[in-house]
Amino acid sequence: MMPAENHSVFDPVTYILTGIPGTVESHVWIAIPFCLMYITTLCGNSLLLFIILTEQSLHEPMYLFVSMLAAADLLLSTTTVPKMLAVFWFRAGEITFAGCLTQMFFIHASFIAESTILLAMAFDRYVAICDPLRYTTRLTKPVIGKIGLAVVTRSFCIIFPLIFLVKQLKFCRTNLLPHTNCEHMVIVRLACDDITVNIWYGLAMAILVIGLDAVLISLSYGLILRAVFRLPSKDARLKALHTCSSHFCVILMFYMPAFFSSFAHQFGHIIPDYILILLANLYVLIPPMLNPIVYGVTTKEILKCMINRFYRSCSRSPLLS
Repeated sequence: MMPAENHSVFDPVTYILTGIPGTVESHVWIAIPFCLMYITTLCGNSLLLFIILTEQSLHEPMYLFVSMLAAADLLLSTTTVPKMLAVFWFRAGEITFAGCLTQMFFIHASFIAESTILLAMAFDRYVAICDPLRYTTRLTKPVIGKIGLAVVTRSFCIIFPLIFLVKQLKFCRTNLLPHTNCEHMVIVRLACDDITVNIWYGLAMAILVIGLDAVLISLSYGLILRAVFRLPSKDARLKALHTCSSHFCVILMFYMPAFFSSFAHQFGHIIPDYILILLANLYVLIPPMLNPIVYGVTTKEILKCMINRFYRSCSRSPLLS
């Protein structure tokens, strides 16, 4: 383990995650709601995946995209929250450099995957509402499989260069990471090399993912709303708007904290560190927790399948027979 203040160049072997600066005395209490949110995330997304994959009636494009989103949520939260809780409760913040890079990769890769899935879901709603006659011919299961492969490929190709950019840096300041997880900018700020390339690549990545995807999603929903308000029947308009409402809520929950978390690092000298870290923690906790609740409650088909599955399991229970 390297000393906390060593300004000679060294190859980092072990980092120490210190949690949220200035709140060490409250770490035990902060971790309790974080743990409850993580348990809710695990249960909600696992149940959503199970229902969608086992119910044949839900093997449609919209629900398959929801299952992809649930898988990405599980990856994002499981990559970060257990280590975060270990830091808060047991002060077990030690993590190897390779482990830190691995966590960094999966944090950012799952973020890009979620953004890409939300873009695919916007396209799905666009085709379903604006071109319904071609919906079943355009979004077939092979096409959904190719979109899923594109989600993984895009995430990998965008994030993998970050590994090389970080590994080329020389570190000389400290091995203490004032954070709960290994985000890209948190690691590179410990380097004694010029990190301009890292900063610009991270900014370009944020613009490409948050900016471009958000613009395309907004464009899709603009076309959807135009088509909806041209429908002759009021009931048809309400049904179309209800179909898109859950997806729109998920988009807002994802992009709003992601926007502030990604761009707040550019104004780190203005915003206190503990607020930046709290924003980053809420980003990996709140959207994955709320997504299955939104889809499970507002989507009638999923809710119906959950209720039917519950009644079937109760009827088979020997306690109720």
